[in-house]
Amino acid sequence: MFYVLVPDNIHQKAIDILQASKLISVSAPGKLERDALLDAVAGAHALIIRSGVAADAELIGKAPALRAIARAGVGVDNVDLAAATARGIVVMNTPGGNTISTAEHAFGLMIALSRHIAPGHQSLAEGRWERKAFSGVELKGKTLGIVGLGRIGQAIATRAQAFEMQVIAHDPYLPPAIADAINVPLLALEAVYARADYLTLHALVTDETRGMINAKTIATMKDGVRIINAARGALISSADLAAALSSGKVAGAALDVYETEPPPADHPLIGLPSVLHTPHLAASTADAQVTVAVEAARLIVDFLLEGKAANVCNPDALEN
Repeated sequence: MFYVLVPDNIHQKAIDILQASKLISVSAPGKLERDALLDAVAGAHALIIRSGVAADAELIGKAPALRAIARAGVGVDNVDLAAATARGIVVMNTPGGNTISTAEHAFGLMIALSRHIAPGHQSLAEGRWERKAFSGVELKGKTLGIVGLGRIGQAIATRAQAFEMQVIAHDPYLPPAIADAINVPLLALEAVYARADYLTLHALVTDETRGMINAKTIATMKDGVRIINAARGALISSADLAAALSSGKVAGAALDVYETEPPPADHPLIGLPSVLHTPHLAASTADAQVTVAVEAARLIVDFLLEGKAANVCNPDALEN
């Protein structure tokens, strides 16, 4: 009998998939506090988690029977991949499940930022009529630079093209034929920075990308560039972006993610009038949450019962 722990809130359809097997025992208590989580994981053979659960070295050390972790979502920065790999624990994710949700949210942020939708609404709700204060800009004819042309970046590109934007991208890992198929030129990162009127980030956090939007790189961008980040907060130096917004070098920013979530009250970008904020909502649609939960459950069932591993984020673990 395999024991699967689900220490977060996921859709019942995923629980039903796990419970359909007589060889799997499921514990799905909902979101657990840290101490309760460390106790509950002791006998688990597999975990299904979302972004709010830290599957770090401490947790992995408390789970001697653990064989697999499935992330209901894309990013696995809340999983200690090195610790998991050292133990032979396979970490899998569901990269396709929230593609459209995230792409639509990022594109919505771009539109809302361009047309001052949030401050315009707030102004009217407070009894003011300030049409001149919220004059915006059109997307048509503007150049959109996409950093990271994976599934989400490609979905963004096709939507931007429908709005008659010029789309360019940087992705050192993408086969050029994929970019060619959607008519998006792949350029050096410096060229994307220099040409983009809008810059949207869809990259993973690595040693190379951490803090990639900083004072030095912003200086190479167009005056009045607008920056959208629905990927990871650590891609941006918040202090440097705040300074560029205050100087007018950057005309606006729309942020759904932060290096620390929730961001502290003294975060340098909170409260700036040229910044549009949402609280990590990109994957938060009913559609996406069902899809990623079901995919994660199927990954665990296939792994435990058939030894099949898909969407593996640490392939070296398969050799341990």
